[in-house]
Amino acid sequence: MKADIKNRADIIILVDSFYTKVQKNLAIGPIFTDVVKVDWNHHLPKMYDFWESILLGKAIYKGNPMLTHFAINNKASLREEEFDTWKRIFFETVDALFEGENATTIKQKAQSIADLMHFKINSNPSKIKIV
Repeated sequence: MKADIKNRADIIILVDSFYTKVQKNLAIGPIFTDVVKVDWNHHLPKMYDFWESILLGKAIYKGNPMLTHFAINNKASLREEEFDTWKRIFFETVDALFEGENATTIKQKAQSIADLMHFKINSNPSKIKIV
């Protein structure tokens, strides 16, 4: 039996493993490496904070992921296929490493966040107010 996600150390393991797979993925890897040119030393700690805030309720994340993804979409169209690939890799990574209530919860939250981002990015821009 695998352990559940309990703390920041577990989130770091999950995020590092996930983004290692993302970078190697032919469908979405180039968005991160070639289009956005992600600085992983900066991005990964932000993702640790993001998921720790989302899953463990610690208000440590600073940022606006929706605005970030609008900007990415201006460089490379983020379609349903990209979001589906992101979710598949995320779910597979969680399932490979963890099981339990928090593992289930983080997958549900990832699903909701990705679906909302996809919806907002692909909605009529005149309906979206960016503050």
